[in-house]
Amino acid sequence: MKEFTHLVDLASQRLGGRVLEANDDFFAPKENLLKPSKPIFIEGKYTSRGKWMDGWETRRRRTPGYDWCVLRLGLPGVIRGVVVDTSFFTGNFPSHFSLEACDLGSPPYKSEKARIQSPKTSWIEITPKTAIKGDTQNSISVENAGRFTHVRVKIYPDGGVARLRVFGEVVPESKLFRKPEVDLVAVECGGSVVVSSDQFYSEPLNLLMSGRGKDMSDGWETRRRRGPGHDWVVMKLGMPGTIGRVEVDTAHFKGNFPESCSLEGCSIEQNGMGSAVLDPHAIESTAWSEILPRTTLKAHQRHTFRRVRSVGAVSHVRFNIYPDGGVSRLRIFGKPAESADDLKGIDRLNELPLAEARKLLLDCCGSKAWADRMLAERPFRDLAQILESGDRIWAGLDQREWLRAFRHHPPIGSKRAKSKQSASARQSSTSEQSAAQSSPAESRAALATANQKYQATFGHVFLICATGKSADEILKSLHERLSNSPESELRVAAEEQRRITRLRLEKLLKR
Repeated sequence: MKEFTHLVDLASQRLGGRVLEANDDFFAPKENLLKPSKPIFIEGKYTSRGKWMDGWETRRRRTPGYDWCVLRLGLPGVIRGVVVDTSFFTGNFPSHFSLEACDLGSPPYKSEKARIQSPKTSWIEITPKTAIKGDTQNSISVENAGRFTHVRVKIYPDGGVARLRVFGEVVPESKLFRKPEVDLVAVECGGSVVVSSDQFYSEPLNLLMSGRGKDMSDGWETRRRRGPGHDWVVMKLGMPGTIGRVEVDTAHFKGNFPESCSLEGCSIEQNGMGSAVLDPHAIESTAWSEILPRTTLKAHQRHTFRRVRSVGAVSHVRFNIYPDGGVSRLRIFGKPAESADDLKGIDRLNELPLAEARKLLLDCCGSKAWADRMLAERPFRDLAQILESGDRIWAGLDQREWLRAFRHHPPIGSKRAKSKQSASARQSSTSEQSAAQSSPAESRAALATANQKYQATFGHVFLICATGKSADEILKSLHERLSNSPESELRVAAEEQRRITRLRLEKLLKR
């Protein structure tokens, strides 16, 4: 199995993951895909439709095409990899698999099924058509760094899949951090496990799950330690914050709970959302500050520690147990270091609700398709990634989208665009044309006349990255471009739009 399997299963039923629809599940129901248990095989068990199988299985396809199934993720996030489990499907597994994903914003998802089927919904292929094997846990990495809420599984041409696991990093809703006190390490707030000393019986990610553990398997339990030392786990908080109280729950651990525990914290500078990952090899060299000193624990009990040491805002914590054993849940309550409303630059663009982020991007480029595809690639690591995404997505749009974006620009020297602009976009246009606006009256008049001729020739506004250019400089470029063919000029104008978009993105991220 690949490294991404230590991350959260975003499609997990315990987090709210759900199978919504499939084109076919004749032999075995689609809901089996997300069952938390491992698949099983029962020899000789049949239904009225055929052999009973613990998975999703479609009928034999007699026409070209593929079968598909749509799932809602339990928590929105960045998908780092999937496991396509074909256990016990030997002569009836699909030969290939692919995965698409989309972002429908914040839950609850209004008109969910209609939006999934709508041609306006932007489905992005995050796993191309890939060969898979039967009776195997097929691990497939995902390179797309976008935020997604739904996935669409495609199997070629038909067959059965036992389970699907969608591993990734939760991108929490910003409203979660507006509360006076937040469980900073909870999985729904974006908390995650970086590394642990041992997870022989069960994994430490269980510590961060909601609710109380259902039994010993639903917690973190290490093997019996036979030498010196103690066990520990390092976790990244969903957002840096100051810790006010800690809860350690040893529910169900009676003869195997730790004798005691302690908690330490550290702060690591983050350059964009999700980018602060603590190098496991640097654990010992990191300057850890003690938050909760070594404290005795009891069996099968929830412990609340309100007297914790104030060490300021931390981004990571290290939870130590002595010498070994099992803990069901860990809660780290505190106050986020800054609310989502106070975030700036890349963090602000990543954290804003979908509708608000969309408005900001439309101020940079008037193409709705461009803005929606940009949003699908959130969270962004840095400015370089944002600019690369902007250029790539713009180049991939058709000419109709280019023209839609052009209509959001007023002609040089004018204040009104053909399509409605926001106040912020109008301000950007005015600022970019300031040098031309301050040119002599006769230059501005000549430019207005040339603009009319240009629009009559090409059918769209003359577009140029006007920042710092005088009316005379712009007029010279306009006359030169009048000799272009319509096809050539459209591409020249598209390149100018790309340059304008880059400048506006850079300004946006400085706010």
